[in-house]
Amino acid sequence: MSEQRSYPRHVKTDAGAIEIRLMSPADEGAVLAFGKALPTHDLLFLPRNISEPKVLSAWVKEIERGAIQSLLAVSEGRVVGCGTLVRDPHSWSPHVGEIRMVVSPEVRGKGVGKALSQETFALALGAGLEKLSVQMTVDQQAAIALFESLGFKAEALLRDQVRDVDGKTHDIVVLGHNVAQVEAQMEAYGLPGAVQH
Repeated sequence: MSEQRSYPRHVKTDAGAIEIRLMSPADEGAVLAFGKALPTHDLLFLPRNISEPKVLSAWVKEIERGAIQSLLAVSEGRVVGCGTLVRDPHSWSPHVGEIRMVVSPEVRGKGVGKALSQETFALALGAGLEKLSVQMTVDQQAAIALFESLGFKAEALLRDQVRDVDGKTHDIVVLGHNVAQVEAQMEAYGLPGAVQH
């Protein structure tokens, strides 16, 4: 099932037509503007603060190096969401990928996050990864429900894992998905293309 998807893709959502495309170095400024507009709390579950220019520069270098792939959700020329697949083929876990996703508050609950998470999940499948993880603060109930709908299950709770700008700590929940196991089950039931659309 390691078929490569083509981008851009266009999806209809309750927030209007959304273009989902691969992030390129030319998007650095638009993604920085997106990061700066996010509520600070939304940045906590990302390992780095994407509202910082130096973080964006490093991110673009990682994309150019091929270590990460990022998809952008674009509405009327403006970035409204980002889904990233991070993997390290030189680590002890080359079969594992981490999904990082964040969506602008104004398009939440309108299908943008769902479309973006499905596309990021499809990228992971195309990369042949066997296991995926995603993490977020425990109060992000909609995001947790969204990933659970894709088959992710809670695997760990990291207490006081992140500290916000006011010094308050927050717990992080880690969700995991055993892609290889689900693929085997789908093939056993004759549904190898079920997650492609």
